[in-house]
This record gives sequence, C-alpha cells and structure tokens, in this order.
Amino acid sequence: MREFIQKYEIWIFLVLGPIINALFVYARTQGHFTRFIYNNGRFCILLFFLLCLVKYTRGNQGIKDIFRPMLNWKIKPKWYLLSLTFALTIATITLIIKGIYTGKGITAFLKPNFDVLTFRALMALLVWAFLGEVVWVSYCIRKLSLMIKPLYASQIIGVVWTLWFIPIILHGEGTLPNIPLLFLLVFMLGIAGMCSIVYRLSNSGLCVLLLQYALNITLIFLSISPSTGGIPTFTTFAIIYFITMLCFMYVINQKHKMKPIENQSI
Repeated sequence: MREFIQKYEIWIFLVLGPIINALFVYARTQGHFTRFIYNNGRFCILLFFLLCLVKYTRGNQGIKDIFRPMLNWKIKPKWYLLSLTFALTIATITLIIKGIYTGKGITAFLKPNFDVLTFRALMALLVWAFLGEVVWVSYCIRKLSLMIKPLYASQIIGVVWTLWFIPIILHGEGTLPNIPLLFLLVFMLGIAGMCSIVYRLSNSGLCVLLLQYALNITLIFLSISPSTGGIPTFTTFAIIYFITMLCFMYVINQKHKMKPIENQSI
C-alpha cells in the first residue's frame, strides 16, 4: 500500500483534495462549525491533508521540501515587480475597456475602494494566499511539472483548483458571490498558469505568494468582482488574464528563457 501511495502521491492528492473540501463545505451547511472556522479551515484542512500524505510517503524531509521555495527571496527585483503589478495591470486594462465600451470614458470605472483594505481583510487575504501557494504551487504544480510540460501541468492543477472551489462558490459564503462557473474555470486556468510562469522564472515561492496576494487585493480593491463590477466585467478580466498568461508562456518558451524546474524529487 505504501509503495502505491508513494507512486501515485500527486494524483491521490488531486482526487481526494476536492472531495475533502466538498465534505467540509457540506458540514458547514449543516451548521457544524462557525463561519470563522469555515473561512480559514477550508484552506487549513487542505494543507493538513497534504502534510499528512507527504509525511506518510516521504517523512519530514518531504514536508521541508514543500516549504523550501518560500525561503528563496534573493531574486531579481523585476520578478517582484511582475508579481505585484500583474493583476492590477490586467484589472486596469479591463476597466478601461469597460469605460470605452459603455461610452462613459476611459477612467470612469477606475475608482479604487480603500475602505475594503482593512487590516483584518489584508491579513486574511495574505494567509489564504500563503496556504494556496504552498498547496497548489509549491507542491502540486512543482511536482506535476517534473512529469509533464509546465503548461499542461498548470492547466491540470487549474482544473482541480476549480473543482475545489465549486462547492465554496455554490455555498456562497466567504467568497466572491455570483461567479459563473465556466469563467471561474477560465480564471483558475489563468491563475495556475501565471503561478507556474512566475515560479519557473524566479524559483521563489515568495514571488508566487505576492502574485496571489496582489490578485486577491485587486479583486476587492477595484470593481472587478461580480458583486461590484458585474459578471461581464469579471468575465472579461478572467479572459484577459488567461490570454495574457498564454502569451507569456508562449513568448518565454520561444526565447528559451524559462528556467528548468529544480531537478529534485519533491
């Protein structure tokens, strides 16, 4: 049994991760725990399952390998800049297009909402970004990229990431409301692809963390989410994010600038 789990470790996690989350969300709908536990527990339980699985298959060294990319901070400043500005740039382009399309002017919808950037909200978004980076990038994308091409690996993770999110979206608590599931998939494919690109360029989990953190802030800071900007705005943002990711992936591959995944088993 141990050899089987070791051999198919990543696939076991990708199958059971969304199932465990679905059961967790169902337990919340039955009122078995508070909203605070639900909001944070859905991420924590996923990480806990991963750590238990890796502990069983590879011991403490396997757990250390998962967190190791977070320690790499000595990278070129341009990768930090890319991580911090990418989502904001895509959101700005989206809102400019919306202003032109509606005839209300280029800057009509570029109205940041500073009120949502409370300390509690910023800390919650940071924690969620950290847990997501560790699970979906430092482990899933990094491990799967050792087996198949990075684009394909990231898109498989994007699909599973979407499956993990679907019960949360359907429940409608602790997430952006009214997200259409089809464009949630497009959005998550774009996110997983950009995480893969940033990680492979920088070999830094910290850089990916900043990418995700900036994205989380952008979604509530500008009128991009379905609840603040409307479903068409979010849909446009998701499509542009995805297409831009594909362009990055193509250009980087063409120029052979993409660094290889670290030649280590994780």
